[in-house]
Amino acid sequence: MSSSVTALGEQNRPGGFCSRCHKVWVLKERQGVCRWCGKVATCQTTKTSALRGFKSNRSSKPKQADPLGNGYDHLSGNWLTFYTIASKFSYKAKPDERDDLLHDIILTLADVERNNGHHPFTEAAMYRIASRAQALYWRKRYRMDNGLTCGDCSKAQRRKCKEDWLFSACPKAVKLESLNKPVTDDEGNTTELGDLIADDRALDLDAWLDANTFLLQCPDRLIAIAEKRRDGLALDNAEMIYLCRFRKREQKSLFSGERFSPVFATNTVGASAMPAVCG
Repeated sequence: MSSSVTALGEQNRPGGFCSRCHKVWVLKERQGVCRWCGKVATCQTTKTSALRGFKSNRSSKPKQADPLGNGYDHLSGNWLTFYTIASKFSYKAKPDERDDLLHDIILTLADVERNNGHHPFTEAAMYRIASRAQALYWRKRYRMDNGLTCGDCSKAQRRKCKEDWLFSACPKAVKLESLNKPVTDDEGNTTELGDLIADDRALDLDAWLDANTFLLQCPDRLIAIAEKRRDGLALDNAEMIYLCRFRKREQKSLFSGERFSPVFATNTVGASAMPAVCG
């Protein structure tokens, strides 16, 4: 936006204004050194100056809707009020959980409004409910990260944490470690923590070799008893006595450091014939 003023000439002087300082042109020539500012300028018949004090805030292009908007700003009635209040608390959650907290607060306000009966549901009450929903979110988040909350500790422990301000470093918290955490051994080799965890389904070669050695020295009668135990059949009195006698002898050999004597090794079957659980 601009304003224009035209000056009339006097005494054969060209009417106009200085192109530099925009004051009245007093020279007879249309170009020269202005007597006001002392700069080389020309005479302008029209003085044009922008009204800078009234700068427009309107952009040259129309403002478009946010493509990343969640669409809740198009709600109406109580739902718009619920969204407006919830949006003031949802940003306090973790970035990837802000939408979840926003939905929880909106639904909580809707449930309270529906079950409120004929009592007035003021904005002060809505803010209080939203604040509590946010506190419950962080309590749940703290339990997931540390395995417990302040409510699990005694009053004395909570008093100590409050005096020493130990909330950020809970002394009873369960510390979580990432399986991708690099671990360096004494020789300088770096391995991820997940690769150092023992697998229960992995084959123990030492135990497997000991089992094969035991099966090669195991009596046939003991294998028959083990097969009956595997199939759920009851043992007779003689078999029970034989099994108990064999167990006691093996226990004595373990305590004395002696190995199983191969004198009774009459079994010639393979290792696969021995059941996985012998009793």
